[in-house]
Amino acid sequence: MQVLRTVSDLRRARSSMVGSVGFVPTMGYLHQGHLTLVRRARQENQRVVVSIFVNPMQFGPQEDLLHYPRDEERDRGLLEGEAVDVLFIPSVAEMYPAGYSTFVEVEEVTRRLEGASRPGHFRGVATVVAKLFNIVMPTRAYLGEKDAQQLLVVRRMVQDLNMDMAIVAVPTVREPDGLAMSSRNVYLSPEERRAATILWRALQLAQGLYSKGEKRGRSIRDQMVHLINSEPSAKVDYVNVADAETLEDLEEVKAPALASLAVWIGKTRLIDNIMLK
Repeated sequence: MQVLRTVSDLRRARSSMVGSVGFVPTMGYLHQGHLTLVRRARQENQRVVVSIFVNPMQFGPQEDLLHYPRDEERDRGLLEGEAVDVLFIPSVAEMYPAGYSTFVEVEEVTRRLEGASRPGHFRGVATVVAKLFNIVMPTRAYLGEKDAQQLLVVRRMVQDLNMDMAIVAVPTVREPDGLAMSSRNVYLSPEERRAATILWRALQLAQGLYSKGEKRGRSIRDQMVHLINSEPSAKVDYVNVADAETLEDLEEVKAPALASLAVWIGKTRLIDNIMLK
């Protein structure tokens, strides 16, 4: 596995690749969710490129950029075990050199949910992903469904900017008790880790209500919030039942609909979602 840190080195390596290239963009501190993306890319492409870059542009001033978990040596070992061809680990200065002043904004779908709670977040996401796509030039890029809104944003950007590549969505990987795998789970104390299962329980409640015939979006949301509030360690940021493509609130739920939530467990903010079917 080549470990490259500059755009020029990555482009040189990319120019020698023959056949399809699968790309997995990450912020590192890898878990089985990331490795599932890598394995899917490995299965479907002749070459696999993974990036690790903790993107400062997508963190707000009060968010956890400085404390975001990092362990490059561990990540390299995991990726070598997955037969990755190239690992790209650029510095902030390499991605955003002095005088950098160009940004990518995707409108409409970014105005709700994460976009409302984290102003500027998706501008940072779209900008760095556009840059990485331009550098790597993948045949396919692999993203997890856990970040459902991010997936929609990237798909919209690729479509609107006529990028010649496919976006492959990979199902969320969960712990045995249902908690979605996330690099931020490491922040949770043992008691908070137990409490964090309330996210999955609330999503299961939404699916159960919908399966039994409840079609009122407000009723589903209210019952999800009531359940989350029963957990003393949990504080709701948002709970939503929305159109799966536009993320507009649904008063009458029709499949496919996206039930999503963001919940604080202590000082850790977790997100998750489920498609109501």
